[in-house]
Amino acid sequence: MRGLKVEIVGVEALTQDDWALWSRIQSDEPDLISPYFWPQFTRVAAEVCPGAAVAVFRRGTQTIGYFPHQRRSGTMQPLAAPMNDYHGIIARAADRPSLDEAATLLNAPRLTVGGWVGHGEVGQARRTVQVQLPDGDYAAWYSERRKSHAKFFKDKERARRSMEAELGPIEVKRGLRDPELLDQLIALKRDQYRRTGRHDIFACGWTADLLHRLMAQPEGGLGASMAGLWAGGRLCAMEYSMHAGDQYHFWFPGYFPELARCSPGILLSMDTMQMAGAAGYRTFDFGFEGEHYKKYFCNAEREVREAVILRPGLGASVSQAAVGLLNVAGAGRGEQLRNSVRRRWAAIEACEVTPMARARGAVNAAQAALAKVSRPSHA
Repeated sequence: MRGLKVEIVGVEALTQDDWALWSRIQSDEPDLISPYFWPQFTRVAAEVCPGAAVAVFRRGTQTIGYFPHQRRSGTMQPLAAPMNDYHGIIARAADRPSLDEAATLLNAPRLTVGGWVGHGEVGQARRTVQVQLPDGDYAAWYSERRKSHAKFFKDKERARRSMEAELGPIEVKRGLRDPELLDQLIALKRDQYRRTGRHDIFACGWTADLLHRLMAQPEGGLGASMAGLWAGGRLCAMEYSMHAGDQYHFWFPGYFPELARCSPGILLSMDTMQMAGAAGYRTFDFGFEGEHYKKYFCNAEREVREAVILRPGLGASVSQAAVGLLNVAGAGRGEQLRNSVRRRWAAIEACEVTPMARARGAVNAAQAALAKVSRPSHA
């Protein structure tokens, strides 16, 4: 960190030399391979994300890295949060500050990250999971997974037959760039958020604009597209993904709940991997672990860090005091509850740019947290 200085600039202030350096670093560093680190993602996101900026890291007159971010009052977040699964400083590994050092250099009242790529001691580790196709061979992957998890995959084979018998022949398409299909998916996700009590990340508007803008980009380099599964002509499942190089990032899946018994979303992911693998994609990223099916699919993982870093002072003390109160109410589950509330608040703060909208989201998050506190612990 010695000798490093940071300058905050608008994305439009970056020069062609900056973008060329960014591209070279990103393509040379294996841990920056995700589409989220590509220059095109930052350029498109900056068009729609309120408060977009870039922190430029320099040592003397030499630029060594970039951190695209957004500001929400006193909080600094990765650009496009809460939709950005991977983020960090685009710099060579030997020059890259740790998360702890970056927080000091950035000097924000609060730095919130959920999928920081790079080393650091603050916060907590989280895992993302991937499917690595051996030499692009979907059949080899499926054979190995079916041997390891026979019951799960036999059940999906039965679900496919059941869907075809009930609805008709299955058809899967990928590489779709239909704005109306995307609007259908967004409506489906918003309904899911309402049913499950999660914050509606699409209510703010700019998040939906981001997906549309990315999908409208010319093909080549980084791209975004949709895949869909139809049975007997009926749309059953959709998935919005981002892809670059040989990386394919599953981003927003959705299926119609009344067809859950047929696992249309899982069938769509499998067929998409088979088709995209044949087109040259090798890594299929499913984001954060959690959903049960991912443990049957994925054969690789990455570690990232989640943290809320406050300037020293009252804020940190109040945070720890809140954990103590939650522990009293939640039978020792204060830390777990704080993580849940923190993630909810990070999403609310990232999406909503007005105090009124943030207040509404905070009330909903508090109600959900209280509901969790009132449940008995089975740990």
